[in-house]
Amino acid sequence: YDEIKSLGVDEIYCLSVNDAFVMRRWGLSQGLEEDKTPGSLGFKKVKLLPDGAALFTRGMGMSATWEKERGFGERSWRYSAVINDMKVEKLFIEGGGVFQDYGPDPFEVSDAGTMVEYLKSVA
Repeated sequence: YDEIKSLGVDEIYCLSVNDAFVMRRWGLSQGLEEDKTPGSLGFKKVKLLPDGAALFTRGMGMSATWEKERGFGERSWRYSAVINDMKVEKLFIEGGGVFQDYGPDPFEVSDAGTMVEYLKSVA
């Protein structure tokens, strides 16, 4: 978190196709410190964004289902992005694209390390 912020990033968000209650419990289980200030987004550092109806996810073209593979409905494919002045500056998509009912669950390019390397390269 601190290294990414030191590279000029204003905020760090984690979005999931889930509801706010699940996102809060997940944040707590990850050890995030709650921000109980009225109007806050729930946590002091990484902000967790529920996308319960998958509207943002669909808009990004990242909607995926794992009905047969995992028994899930619609979810977000794993990716990370730099959004600068409301424009997608860089997008790291796992597996190179969105796959439906996909067996593997790749986590190779949407990680913090890849993001840090990118941010250093453009600093």
